[in-house]
This record gives sequence, structure tokens and C-alpha cells, in this order.
Amino acid sequence: MTTADRWPALDYNAWKDTRETLHLWTQVVGKVRLALTPWINHSWHVTLYVTARGLTTGPMPCGVRETQIDFDFIDHVLWLRTSDGHFRQIMLKPMPVAEFYGEVMAALSALGVSVRINTMPNEIPGAVPFEQDTTHSAYDPDYAYRFWRALASSHAVFELFRTAFLGKVSPVHFFWGSFDLAVTRFSGRKAPAHPGGVPNLPDNVAREAYSHEVSSAGFWPGSPGPVEYPAFYSYAYPAPEGFGAAKVRPAEAFFSKDLGEFLLPYDAVRKAADPEATLLAFLQSTYEAAADLGHWDRASLDCGLGAPKKVRPI
Repeated sequence: MTTADRWPALDYNAWKDTRETLHLWTQVVGKVRLALTPWINHSWHVTLYVTARGLTTGPMPCGVRETQIDFDFIDHVLWLRTSDGHFRQIMLKPMPVAEFYGEVMAALSALGVSVRINTMPNEIPGAVPFEQDTTHSAYDPDYAYRFWRALASSHAVFELFRTAFLGKVSPVHFFWGSFDLAVTRFSGRKAPAHPGGVPNLPDNVAREAYSHEVSSAGFWPGSPGPVEYPAFYSYAYPAPEGFGAAKVRPAEAFFSKDLGEFLLPYDAVRKAADPEATLLAFLQSTYEAAADLGHWDRASLDCGLGAPKKVRPI
């Protein structure tokens, strides 16, 4: 696989309609996971996970069985399966969010999975309930595939970055509310209460998510507003004094005062001679800025990058 295959072009304007529809589709599926799965700290129970073909809920409890929902962005199918061998398929094609929602709920019902979800989208200003949304209906299979390919390549680098930390660290997971792939490190210390105010997200959820100090990084495909292009991001909560003025790598990275976080355009990674090393440098240098300025106990938290079949030395 070539670099262009691993890191495909992802022009925001070329696929923004598909991006908005797909964001809402992932929310439908994510809310099923939210409804079936016990709460885990920082809302880690709601996320989706990157697979070799797309995104998955992973197994979710439903009585004495498990159920799982998978987006396949190679064959463009939504798979709904249960642990007793039954399944349903929904073809991924242009269709309104209202129709997609109806088909997902009908498929779950046919599989004997009883679930009700809150149909109001989260973290999207001006959203309407899924069953009323007949506006968002675009689906370009080529760009859906490109988006997944960018997620998969980012996921591999995030997983490597994750190995170099001995403290509490999140899985590499996909948040359907904000529509981004993320990995988060924790200092181990409590943080001041989050101010809340995220559109269509209860303040107590935001406060629980940021109950402890974090350095968080991820990949975001852009959205209407200040960043209408795909980018990698990194932020600290709470942001230590001087964080925005820290020197980070590579040279294309910069601090966005509008967002309060460092950004690295996806194209700067995609076009780099070594995209993986470029992204890893961004992740490491922004973490170092957060940890050093925030006085984290790095001697106890940091370690070398992991390698296959190599036990970490003690």
C-alpha cells in the first residue's frame, strides 16, 4: 500500500455533505451503544472503534446475548449481528437520516434487540431529531472510504503513541458526538470543574468527562466554522500557563486561539516524507508541552515506545 493509499486526499468541500450525513448516522449507532452499555468514566462506554473495514460498537449486552453494529466502508454495508448467529444488513447509500434511523431500529427489532434511544443529536448546533431529519442524505462511497482510511492510519500512530505512557490512558476511540478519533493521557490529579456549555450535551456529562487533568489528541475531519479542513489536534485541560506559546513539532503545527488547542493540518501529514513520524512528533511534542508546563510527574508516567514481542524493561 502506497503513502497515497494510506493517507488519501480528504478535501473538506468535496465531501462535507457526506461528512454531515455520516456524522449523524454514527450518532444513531452510537446512541444504541449508549443505551445498552453500563456507564464508564469519561463516557468511554459510548465510543466506536476503528476496524480493518470501518467502525464498530464492539459487543453490547442485550439480555443473555450480545449484539454488535459495524460500519463497513469497503463494501458499504451496516452490519447488525447478535451472538446467537442472526444478522441484518443495511446498505450504505444516499438516504435521509430519518430513513437510516428507521431502518436501524427496524433491524434491531427484527433481531429481538429491545432498545430505545434519545433521538436528538448531540454536540451539533441547530440539530433536529433523527426521525425528522430529511435534509441530510448524501453518501459518497469513495469519500466514506477515504475517511475510514485516514482514521485507520491515524489509529495506528495513536496506538503506538499510547504505548509510551505508564499512567492512565484512554483507548484509541471514536467519539460520535464530536466526530473525532481521540487518545487521552491523564496526570492522575483532579481538574477544576468544566464550565459546560457544549451544544446539546448535558453539563454533568462534560464535567464528568473532564474530572481529571488531561492531555488529549486526536484527528478531526473538520466542520463548518473556524476549521473547515481535516486536522490533528492536541489540547490540555486545564491548559497550563504558557501552553499556547509552547514550541511544538512539526513546523506546520500552530496554536488556534479560537479553539484553544494546537492544530496540525491533515495535509501536512499526508504530504510529509514520513507521515507517521511527522504525526508522532506532533503528538509527543504537544504532550510534552502540556506535561512540562503542567508539572506532571513525567519520571513516573513516561516510558519508551512499545515494540512487538518485546517486554517493557523494569
